[in-house]
Amino acid sequence: MSLKQRLAEQRILLAPGVYDALTGLIAEQSGAEAVYLSGASIAYTRFGSPDIGLVSMSEVAETIASVRDRIGLPIVVDADNGFGNALNVQRTVRTFERMGANALQLEDQTLPKRCGHLDGKSLVSRAEMAGKIRAACDARVSEDTLIIGRTDAIAVEGFEAALDRAEAYVEAGADMLFIEAPQSLEQMQEIVSRFAGRVPLMANMVEGGKTPIVDAAGLEGLGFSFVIFPGGIVRAIAATARDYYANLIANGSNEAFRSRMFDFAGLNGLIGTPGILAEGKKYDEEAD
Repeated sequence: MSLKQRLAEQRILLAPGVYDALTGLIAEQSGAEAVYLSGASIAYTRFGSPDIGLVSMSEVAETIASVRDRIGLPIVVDADNGFGNALNVQRTVRTFERMGANALQLEDQTLPKRCGHLDGKSLVSRAEMAGKIRAACDARVSEDTLIIGRTDAIAVEGFEAALDRAEAYVEAGADMLFIEAPQSLEQMQEIVSRFAGRVPLMANMVEGGKTPIVDAAGLEGLGFSFVIFPGGIVRAIAATARDYYANLIANGSNEAFRSRMFDFAGLNGLIGTPGILAEGKKYDEEAD
């Protein structure tokens, strides 16, 4: 089933955030139906830096390829603002699609962009962003590759302006709509009232962010089609890593932490080392 077909169902689609092939693989093994490759999480884990536009297009493309090599799930990719103008957007779409992306999320921030739940954002014009969406739609090879139009206008221009921008992005051809960082359930309900049934609607759940936390069932009840939890895995791993390093430095070994970690065989089982080695071994055998 394609991502487009799955989004046409009444059931909401939940996509956990991932940032590399290992987290993608674990999400798939855990039963996820799709994953969201978070640009913020790449920045956090690869550079130890905030989501302020430091990640390049080529670095995201490399990450998509490594995740695609290990999983078969649909990959929804945070493509930031397309890394430039409409021509940059087209190159981004072609590259990400070739690497294995099934959907690209494009936002209307200027360069350098920043996380949707940080303050101090600025936007390109509504017309420029609509042009980027048209350019993205023209550049894709497959009609099953979805273009997600995102606006960050609530924090910059206000809620009504965000709705107007979203309207323009739908008219430009966006396959899904993402109005980032609504600040109340009332705003979320108004988004659904205006756009549900016309285009799938995407929600972003960030613990400690600007949007009220609603679980997947609650979002489905409101009328959303797709929900991401983009940075939760990094926050979980960061908390675990802090405890791990503190324990190791304090105690001089991992013994007190063993119950919270895989041993060597456990990790190799998780990533499928025996099967991979067996697959390679058959090529070492001389053909009859």
